[in-house]
Amino acid sequence: MEAHGAGLRRVMLLSFCVAGIWAAYIYQGVLQETLSTKKFGEEGKRFEHLAFLNLAQNVVCLVWSYIMIKLWSNGGSGGAPWWTYWSAGITNTIGPAMGIEALKYISYPAQVLAKSSKMIPVMLMGSLVYGIRYSLPEYLCTFLVAGGVSMFALLKTSSKTISKLANPNAPLGYGLCFLNLAFDGFTNATQDSITARYPKTNAWDIMLGMNLWGTIYNIVYMFGLPHGSGFEAVQFCKQHPEAAWDILMYCLCGAVGQNFIFLTISRFGSLANTTITTTRKFVSIVVSSVLSGNPLSPKQWGCVSMVFGGLSYQIYLKWRKLQRVQKKKKT
Repeated sequence: MEAHGAGLRRVMLLSFCVAGIWAAYIYQGVLQETLSTKKFGEEGKRFEHLAFLNLAQNVVCLVWSYIMIKLWSNGGSGGAPWWTYWSAGITNTIGPAMGIEALKYISYPAQVLAKSSKMIPVMLMGSLVYGIRYSLPEYLCTFLVAGGVSMFALLKTSSKTISKLANPNAPLGYGLCFLNLAFDGFTNATQDSITARYPKTNAWDIMLGMNLWGTIYNIVYMFGLPHGSGFEAVQFCKQHPEAAWDILMYCLCGAVGQNFIFLTISRFGSLANTTITTTRKFVSIVVSSVLSGNPLSPKQWGCVSMVFGGLSYQIYLKWRKLQRVQKKKKT
C-alpha cells in the first residue's frame, strides 16, 4: 500500500512537471511570437529591438536564481566561482539573440523546427573533429530531422504568415537559427567542463553565473555601443505599456520554466526532461498554427511529423541505452 502511494505521488509530481514546462514555455513562445509580429499603438509600430528580450530575460533570471540560492542553498561552498562563466556567457548571449532575431525573417513554427535539429551540428562536429562513430539508427534519426527541416524550408510559406514578418528572408532566418545551435553547443560543452572541474556546482549556481555575465554583455551591447538600441527599447516600452507587460511575462515564463526543468532532471533524469521539452516544441507549433494564424500546408505538417519522428526515435534509443546500463549495474 505504501509503495502504491509513493508511486502515485511520483506520477503526480511528473504530471506537475509536465504541466509546468508546457505551460511556461508554450506561453513564452506565444509571447515571443506576439512581440516579434504585433503592431502596437495607433501608429502600428513593431517592437524592433528583439535583442532587448535577452537582456530582460538575463536580469529576471539573475534575480530569480539569487533568490533561489538564498532560499534553498544549504550554505555549502565548493561551487564554480562566478568569473569561470565569462566565456560561456559570451556564446550564451550571442546564440539566443540570433534565435530571437530570426523571427524577423521566418515564422515561429519554422524557428522551432530549425532549433529542434540540435543533433545535426553535434554529430557533424563529433564525427569530423573528434572521430566519433555513430550507429546506423543514430544516423537515421539525423537524416529524418535534417530532411524534415530542409523540406520545410523549401516548401512555400503561406502569404498570411509572410505578411506578419518584419523582413521575410528564409535563408537568413534559418542561418541565424543554425548559428544559434552552434553557439549553444559551445555553451553546453563549457558548462559541462565547469561542472566537471567543480562537482559541487548546482543548477542555481550555473543559472546565476550565466545570467550575471549575460546581463553584463547585453548591457554593454544594448547601451554602451554606438549602434545599441537599449534606450529606444526602454522608450518604446514607456510609450506602449502593453509591450512592457508582454516582455515581463516572457521573462517570468523563462524563469519558472527553468524551475520545472531543474525539478524534472533532479527527480526523473535528463531523458524524461528531453521527452517533455521535445513534445512541448511540437505542441508549440500546433498552438502557433491554430491560435496565432500561421497555417501549415499538409506537406509542411508531413515535414513537422518527420522531424519529431526522428526526435522521438532518438529518445527511444537513449531509453534503450539507459535500460542496458541499469541492467549491467544490477548484474
